Amino acid sequence: MESSTSTMDVFWEDPVDQDPANPMNWSVTRKWTIIAAVSFTTFLTPLASSMFAPGVPLVMEEFHSSSTTLATFVVSVYILGFAFGPLIVAPWSEYSGRVIVYNTCNLLFLIFNIASALSPNLAALIVFRFLDGVVGVTPTTIGSGTIADLMPPESRGRAMAFWSLGPLFGPIVGPVAGGFLVEATNWRWVFWVLSIAIQSGVVSTAFFFIVPETDPATILRRKAARLQKETGETAYKSRLDDGIPPKERFVQSLVRPTRMLLFSPIVAAMCVYIAILYGLLYILFTTFTEVFEGQYGFSSGASGLSFLGSGVGMLVGLVYSGTLSDKGIKRKLENKEPLKPEDRLPSYITLPGALSIPVGLFVYGWSTDKHLHWIVPEIGTAITGYGMIVILMAVQTYLVDAFTKHAASAIAACTVLRSLAGGFLPLCGLKLYDRLGLGWGNTLLGFIALGISPIPFMFQVFGERLRKN
Repeated sequence: MESSTSTMDVFWEDPVDQDPANPMNWSVTRKWTIIAAVSFTTFLTPLASSMFAPGVPLVMEEFHSSSTTLATFVVSVYILGFAFGPLIVAPWSEYSGRVIVYNTCNLLFLIFNIASALSPNLAALIVFRFLDGVVGVTPTTIGSGTIADLMPPESRGRAMAFWSLGPLFGPIVGPVAGGFLVEATNWRWVFWVLSIAIQSGVVSTAFFFIVPETDPATILRRKAARLQKETGETAYKSRLDDGIPPKERFVQSLVRPTRMLLFSPIVAAMCVYIAILYGLLYILFTTFTEVFEGQYGFSSGASGLSFLGSGVGMLVGLVYSGTLSDKGIKRKLENKEPLKPEDRLPSYITLPGALSIPVGLFVYGWSTDKHLHWIVPEIGTAITGYGMIVILMAVQTYLVDAFTKHAASAIAACTVLRSLAGGFLPLCGLKLYDRLGLGWGNTLLGFIALGISPIPFMFQVFGERLRKN
């Protein structure tokens, strides 16, 4: 602590790199335990988005509806909740700390899951699914902020890779588990399994004890408040406290994701890029049931296995990008070169990723159009999945490094756009394929992905100049 004429500055104890209260100084085991807990919830909430999908025909039959739009919307409305949730969750976490947001939203996620299981009609189910998405987006939104609190840049790539498993593997594992579960029971048991077996037994309880507060500003603010109470001296103030009144700070936090999206060229371009790719992926997913059940004769339970091709590709991409990203940073540190966020966008990572997405779409589209063996379209989805995770990893790590203090807001802006794309674009996906067919429909999507593929390279070259301006 250092004194000034009007305030008594509260910061980490000297030496800063040895203060046990500083999350950066916690043991490797403790850090990875926290990241594992956050990553598990980041897997669980996207899992709920698609695990319910195989039960939709039973839902429509039970509630006497034949609307294909409602059948699609009852699944995608959860992703729509993902679009609104970050605008509340991210500023709340930057205002009051991360752990209270995690624990509150875990509890609400449990409540809305139970409400979904008990839904008396289709309207109630849609409302509860939406609310489930609003609170379920929490770990996806602020998990990157937790990683930024805990991990130095040279270790951040691996942590981001591990955490990124959830948002991409959840929608893939969900239909596999949900297909067999619905086949054996009914659609309501999807929500009971999430509520009883997973959520109440593991996440809410274990998370409460495993994950402490990691936000430095919140930790130091509480330290200053504790010293004020112990000494009666009101001059103690956190060094990270900008002096803005709490209400005004909350309002600033509330509008920050929107301001970043509208006025930061870096955030805007990267968010639009990811949103388009995410929308293309979800449009692709809408064809899986029709293709693998109708064309290849898979059962309703086994059709969920068609998502595993994407999962395998994503796993390969995760290992590739997570390993090489940190190696590049460590190499620069060893050579005593200055680090910059654009180091997360090297061409040897982003080039294979950006080009793999259209290639995979072309392979999937024309192999299904020509009725080739089912393994060929699976290879196509694996190639697309590989590209998706590589690009998503590079972009998210880049945003975290570029906006470390407000990483949660930057990721929130990205989550909002990609969730809107994932929620609405699939509604027109089937019409696209009805008009163009699987071959030309996926070719169109592939050309869109190819057209926007230069964006990461442009930011590798011009990103630093944009940040400084």
